[in-house]
Amino acid sequence: MTLLSLDDAHTIVTHALQSARTNGFEPMTVVVLDAAGVMKASAREDGSGLIRPDIAHAKAWGALGMGLPTRELGRRAELMPAFFQALGPVSQGRMLPVPGGVLIMRDGQIVGAVGVSGDTSDNDEVCAVAGIEAAGLVADAAAEPPIRHSAF
Repeated sequence: MTLLSLDDAHTIVTHALQSARTNGFEPMTVVVLDAAGVMKASAREDGSGLIRPDIAHAKAWGALGMGLPTRELGRRAELMPAFFQALGPVSQGRMLPVPGGVLIMRDGQIVGAVGVSGDTSDNDEVCAVAGIEAAGLVADAAAEPPIRHSAF
């Protein structure tokens, strides 16, 4: 099994926050989960809202739990609203299908996910991707994927 190291997770958090500062985004919260859904690292900048850690965690957990970045989950939610409405209780509210939840890939395998919250969802995603790439890993944000109409 390919693992996400603690050093990788810290690099992701550091560079995601650096991207937010470089781009002049609002204060951010970043959560990094390993492939088992366990938190490896997180940080909440001064001024990032009280609920931001929960939102960032839900973005990462939803991406990891469904095996799809949250941008793609949002697309699918529009196509299958009843299914996604049912996912709320099934996931105990731990899923948020909006951009900002990005899968972390290594050697073609999912090794974790990053959730970022603090600015617009698109800007949150920019920071997540920057952090993952700074760690030398591959970000799957589903920027332009085709929507598959098969079951999950």
